[in-house]
Amino acid sequence: MDIEGDQQEIEKYYNKFLSLKSILAEFLPEILFEEHYYLENGKEIARIWVEKQGVCIYNKDTWQQAMVFLNEKMQQVECFWQEYEDFFMDDF
Repeated sequence: MDIEGDQQEIEKYYNKFLSLKSILAEFLPEILFEEHYYLENGKEIARIWVEKQGVCIYNKDTWQQAMVFLNEKMQQVECFWQEYEDFFMDDF
């Protein structure tokens, strides 16, 4: 998940995710948190992510592994989101 916006928004939502880190780790045990992540264009965002080593979406030979990984992780994120969406939407 990339968290973008002004610095105050980034901090607010990053801290909300961080406060649920142990719960989120139940859904995605290998989750990584980076409060200060810089995109190629130099823009600073916060990033919360998981990684699959040894696959590349540009390599047809690893497409199957990549798609299985993405499908599995997106389902886990959706399960988390269904349970905790209101916690994040309180500010809207």
